[in-house]
Amino acid sequence: VRATSAAALPEKPQDAGHFDLVVVGGGVAGTCAAVSAARLGLKVALIQNRPVLGGNSSSEIRVWIQGRTMLPPYPRIGEIVRELSPPRRPSGSPGRKDEFGDQRKLAVVKAEKNIALYLNHHAYKVETDGNRIRAVVARHIATGREVRFTGDLFADCTGDGTIGYLAGADYDMLEKGHMGMSNLWRVANTGKPAPFPRCPWAHDLVGKPFPTQLRRLGRWFWESGFFMHPIRDAEKVRDNNFRAMYGAWDCIKNVLKLYPNHKIVWAAYIAGKRESRRLLGDVVLTKDDILSQREFPDGCVPSTWPIDLHVPEPKLARYFPGREFISVAKFTRLKAPYPIPYRCFYSRNVANLFMAGRDISVTHEALGTVRVMATCGMMGEVVGRAAAVCKRCNCSPRQVYTEHLEDLKALLRTALSKVPAPPVPKPPPPFKAPGKNLARQARITTSGDRDPKTYPPAHINDGKTDTRDNRLRWLSKKGLPNWVEFAWDSPQTIASARIVSGYRSGAGISEPVRDFALQWHDGKTWRDIPGAVVKGNTNPYWYGKFAPVTTRRLRLYVTAVGLGITRLWEVELYGPE
Repeated sequence: VRATSAAALPEKPQDAGHFDLVVVGGGVAGTCAAVSAARLGLKVALIQNRPVLGGNSSSEIRVWIQGRTMLPPYPRIGEIVRELSPPRRPSGSPGRKDEFGDQRKLAVVKAEKNIALYLNHHAYKVETDGNRIRAVVARHIATGREVRFTGDLFADCTGDGTIGYLAGADYDMLEKGHMGMSNLWRVANTGKPAPFPRCPWAHDLVGKPFPTQLRRLGRWFWESGFFMHPIRDAEKVRDNNFRAMYGAWDCIKNVLKLYPNHKIVWAAYIAGKRESRRLLGDVVLTKDDILSQREFPDGCVPSTWPIDLHVPEPKLARYFPGREFISVAKFTRLKAPYPIPYRCFYSRNVANLFMAGRDISVTHEALGTVRVMATCGMMGEVVGRAAAVCKRCNCSPRQVYTEHLEDLKALLRTALSKVPAPPVPKPPPPFKAPGKNLARQARITTSGDRDPKTYPPAHINDGKTDTRDNRLRWLSKKGLPNWVEFAWDSPQTIASARIVSGYRSGAGISEPVRDFALQWHDGKTWRDIPGAVVKGNTNPYWYGKFAPVTTRRLRLYVTAVGLGITRLWEVELYGPE
C-alpha cells in the first residue's frame, strides 16, 4: 500500500464516534472482550494494529491456544474462546497458516453489528480527563491517517499495557530477567536438494550445543530478549531470533551436512511476546496466592496452566551473553483450576480502564500461569460482561466489585455463545471385564516420566478410568518410542487388554495412543504379540483380544502419539475368558 504523503493528511484525526467500550488489542483477550460486550448490547470499537485478529494465535505468529476453559463455577466462561479456536494441532508446531483460523476469528467479529472493527490501526495516543480516559487516537499503519475514539470505558488488551501506560496507570515490569519472545519457524522436506547460503552475519553455531533435531527446530524455546527491554528493544530481540535461526540452518546445512532436501518454508516476522508491562489493579495476584489456594470472593477465570517461567538454557547461553536464544521452562505445579479474581482486570488508578491478557495485575511469577491464551480469552469474556454491568448500573469497574458483584456473577453464568454448547463429558462407556485385571498386581516401570510427582506411573494400574479427570493419568517423557512395562513374580497368561489413553479437552478426548504394540518377553528378547500390533488407532478406549501368551513381563510399546507424549488413564490386562 502506498503511504499517503504528509501534506495530504487531515490536520485533525477522523472522528470514529463515541463508544460504550473501546477495546485496544485484537488478540484472543481483546477479541473475546469485544464480542462478549457486543452481545450484551454495548457499542464497541475493536482496534487492532495488524491485518488479522488473534495476536499470538494468528497465522502471523502461530502459537497454539492453551489452557482449559468452561469449568465450574462458571462453565459458560470460555465459550467465546471456543468459537474463535481452530481445531488443535493437525500438523504439529509450528503449524501451517491455514490451521490458525484467521478467517474464523474475523467472521465471529464481523457477525456482531455492535462492533466497529479497525484493523491495521495502531493506538499511540491517549487523552485523559483527571483519572479517566476520554479518548484514544490510532494511526493507520499503512496510510498514516488518524482516527479518534471517545468512550465511556476502555480495555487495554495490547499485551504491553500501552494504553494504561499512556494514561498514567500504575504498572510493574521487569526490564531484565523477564521471559523472552519467540519467532517461530518451520522447515519442510522438498523432495530434492535444497542448498542454503553461508550466513556470516548470523550467530556462529559451529561446535556449539544447539538443538539440531528436526522436531526441535523453530519451536517455542527458540526465545530471545531475557535481558533486553521488552518494549524498547523489541526489534533487536526479533533480529536476534533471526540471527539464531539463520545461524542454526547455516551450520546444519553447510557444516553438519544434515537434511539436504529440507528448507525453511516459513518464519514469523513478528515476535510472539510473553512478558512486558503488567498494569496494577486492586489485587496484584502472587505466586503465593496461587500455591496457597487463597480464596477471593471475586475469583472467576480458571487458570489451569502450571507456573511456567522461561530462562536461558545455560550450556548454550554462555557463548552468547546478553543475546541468549534458547530457553528452558521452569515449572511449578499448582492445584488447578485456580480462579483469578476480577480485581486483577481493572486499573487501580485509572477509573474507567479494564485490562485483559498478559498485562493484567499479577506478579512476574504469577504471570507464568495466567498468560496462556485460552485463559487470557476468558479474562476478555469477563471484562465484556463487567463492562455491561458498568453500563446498566452507571458505575465504574471498581464499583462492579464493591457494589454490583452479584450482578457480575449472574452474567458470568449467562451463555453468550452462538455455537451450541458441547455435551457434558461422560464417563467411559460400560465395559464388562473378561475376568480379573492382572495389571493391578504388576510392578510398573516406564521409559521415562514427564512429571512423576503430578502424574505418577501408579496411575497406569490403579483401577481408575474416569476420563473426565486429566489428573488421573500418567504422562510419558516426550520422545518416541516410549513404553510401559508390567512385571510379575510368577508367569501370567494374557489374552486381552484394554488401553484408556489421551487427554480430555472439553467434551471429547484427543490424542489416544496411535501406533503401538503389546509385547511379551520370552526370557531373552521382546516379541510382538500377534493381533496386538495397532496402526492408526483413534479410540481412547481401545480393547483387543489375541492368542494367549504366558510371561513374567509384558509391555505397551508406543511408536506414534500426538506430540510424542503417551497419556494413559489405565492399562488393563486379562487372561483367557
